[in-house]
Amino acid sequence: MSQLVVVDYGMGNVHSVLGGLRYLECEPELSADPNTVAGADALLLPGVGSFRKAMERLVETGLADALREAVTIRRRKILGICLGQQLMAEYGEEDGGHEGLGFISGKVTRLPAKRGVKVPHVGFNTVHFDPTSRLAAGLGQAVDVYFVHSYRLNVDTRPGLAALCDYDGDFVAAYEHENVFATQFHPEKSQTNGLRLLSNFLAQ
Repeated sequence: MSQLVVVDYGMGNVHSVLGGLRYLECEPELSADPNTVAGADALLLPGVGSFRKAMERLVETGLADALREAVTIRRRKILGICLGQQLMAEYGEEDGGHEGLGFISGKVTRLPAKRGVKVPHVGFNTVHFDPTSRLAAGLGQAVDVYFVHSYRLNVDTRPGLAALCDYDGDFVAAYEHENVFATQFHPEKSQTNGLRLLSNFLAQ
């Protein structure tokens, strides 16, 4: 198995992610060093919190450029989780807005606050995967997974729309195109289904 680097920029749920990977007998390297990230064989970008603050931190530390070198130039595979998925979009409107990493065509917007619909969206929901999804191999098309988020990637994202979730309207629950993979949900908190998804990513 190639060496996996988990990007440590101070806003990721790294302990639960590392625990899930180690359960799968993967020993990732946790790193905040741009050189290590740029030279990684594979990457995982976790995240919890503000899009704007996260991007500012990635830019300030040199990790944004390192990620772009690894993913767009060296074509290394990457998995973004929750905020990590959002950061890979072109733009996020949270906290006044900020440009993202640009790996995914699309914009991140707030979930609509409607009567009877709670924001943030927290808990298990069913997502519907495209039958060709590599992340969902062996799981079928309807998969229950765990979410905690207030923002979403819009559904017009093409190509790469791998799964949708309906939370009073569809949003992108998973994305995969070439070497770029992402989930709005938390595989590491989604029990057996999530572990299988992580295993499928590692096998790519």
